[in-house]
Amino acid sequence: MKKSAIFSIPVFVAALGYFVDIYDLVLFGTLRVQSLSDLGLSKDQIESVGQLLINIQMIGMLVGGFFWGILGDKRGRLSVLFGSILVYSLANIMNAFVTTEFQYYIFRFLAGFGLAGELGAGITLVSEILKKEDRGWGTTLVATIGVSGAVFAGFVGNYFDGRFSFLGYSLNWQAGYIIGGLLGLVLLVLRFGVFESGMYELAKKDSNTLGDLKLLFGKKENLKKYIYCILAGLPIWYGVGILVFFCPELGEQMGLVREDIAIGTAIMFAYAGVTLGDFGSGLTSQLIKSRTKVIKVFIFLTAIAVALFPIMGKISIPHLYFSCFLIGTFSGYWAVIITTSAEQFGTNIRATAATTVPNLIRGSLTPITLIYVFVFQDFFKLDKVSAAMWTGVVVFIIAFYAASQLKETFGKELNYYEE
Repeated sequence: MKKSAIFSIPVFVAALGYFVDIYDLVLFGTLRVQSLSDLGLSKDQIESVGQLLINIQMIGMLVGGFFWGILGDKRGRLSVLFGSILVYSLANIMNAFVTTEFQYYIFRFLAGFGLAGELGAGITLVSEILKKEDRGWGTTLVATIGVSGAVFAGFVGNYFDGRFSFLGYSLNWQAGYIIGGLLGLVLLVLRFGVFESGMYELAKKDSNTLGDLKLLFGKKENLKKYIYCILAGLPIWYGVGILVFFCPELGEQMGLVREDIAIGTAIMFAYAGVTLGDFGSGLTSQLIKSRTKVIKVFIFLTAIAVALFPIMGKISIPHLYFSCFLIGTFSGYWAVIITTSAEQFGTNIRATAATTVPNLIRGSLTPITLIYVFVFQDFFKLDKVSAAMWTGVVVFIIAFYAASQLKETFGKELNYYEE
């Protein structure tokens, strides 16, 4: 079976696809305050409605993860790459024209639904077309280029506030959404240069169980591997979704001036760290020839970075931004965890697993937020910062255990089927 080179069109297209994916995914976090203010919401409403919108987006990703994952196994990896990008591109363009909270709910759900397919299908395709020794390099390239899209989203959040114009059009939060949609549509054209995985083409001929969820949920061993992959990734979205996205509110409780904390800058610092972390974790994984060791080390380092968050935040806003950078850097084992998820399963359910795992990790932000708000703030009556820290304790205990149960998959042969 012919294999592609690391620096090939499919790998770069997958990387650019993830760039647009993560840009659109993070964009709401950077435009939350500005867009909801324009809809007439108060400061307290901006926080509560913002949390709800993020959760709705994540629910959309959860639903979309299963839809696109099963489609990727039944109809092919490329069908997902085309379909998902079309949905989230159009949804993000429509986000620019919302005038009510309800409209915002609808289009953030649709955007999340579309975004759910991009990463898993791209990682699955890259994993199957590269040599087993090169898979980690390819997926690291995809993740490192991809997560830098969040840095661009942070830039948009900081500077697209109506102060500047381009060709007579005001660069505001609406322009940020339109740019995301247009980038996706341009990427759609580039997809025509990508070919289907040869491994999948063989599976279509040899297997009649493509995308069969019974193989994932009906087999105890597969279900355990699947759950451990999800739980090991919990710290990634806990750090970004709670500490970074809501650092203005958390910073205020630490004695900083809320209005002086630029959420776009916090996200830029965090994802600059994630970009560095993804490259570092992927590189380390290739050098030491292990996925599981890297995952455990990065979970431990993320826990240390989180513990430093309330200490750094009490000093100054630049220290708070640096704390966001540290959290992003050490939670940058995204490439390794998603590669591990793809390598855990056979070709007939690989796309389903690799697409749903990252979206369930992202979707975990909803129960994590519920623990943060309803358990530690409402039930135990803790302040926001203390509630965030105790939520982290729960997350890291679960993640450490799950990582310790994952099987090593470095260099594993992927041309097999689950039965």
